[in-house]
Amino acid sequence: MTQTIGIIGGTGPQGRGLALRWGAAGREVVIGSRSAERAEAVAAELGHGVRGAANADCAAESDIVVITVPWDGHAETLADLAPRLRGTLVVDSVNPLGFDKQGPYALSVPEGSAAQQAAALLPDSTVTAAFHHVSAVSLADLSIDDLALDVLVLGEDRDAIGRVIELVDLLPGMRGVYGGRLRNAHQVEALTANLIAINRRYKAHAGIRVTDV
Repeated sequence: MTQTIGIIGGTGPQGRGLALRWGAAGREVVIGSRSAERAEAVAAELGHGVRGAANADCAAESDIVVITVPWDGHAETLADLAPRLRGTLVVDSVNPLGFDKQGPYALSVPEGSAAQQAAALLPDSTVTAAFHHVSAVSLADLSIDDLALDVLVLGEDRDAIGRVIELVDLLPGMRGVYGGRLRNAHQVEALTANLIAINRRYKAHAGIRVTDV
């Protein structure tokens, strides 16, 4: 059965890139935004059958929902969408990061991580975490046919983790790898600060690889 992938915050760089790649892979994709008109305009730019909708409609129409909103809007967005996300598999990909003159750094989250905050706000959803270390620039460039990275997938439900890994494996050269329970999400989210520092230093779009698996 074909499942619809919804991307909340889908008009941002990462959301656009994921939508483009899954649309190009033949999956049904809806991108969400606070403005339905903006979502529809971005969807038209992306093509490949991608549709746009207001966040609430995107959440209600989708079987799997990926969260790619900025950290400062994470809690408010999920609290508002909680009724629409009941019974839905949610994939949180948000990295709580700050930036100053010394570069990127991980922020402290009272719940422990963005993924754990999502689980607290969405008690009637199945929350997983993934796609933290995926370059939006590489996703947006369809001439790159081997993205050459692993994606750590975290969660509490084995079947949900398997479904997310299947989503990862749709993207060329990407592999989903189980990364532990949600309580381990903080260090995965925080590692993004290191990757940003690497990318700035070496003018690259670095990801991660897990060896011997």
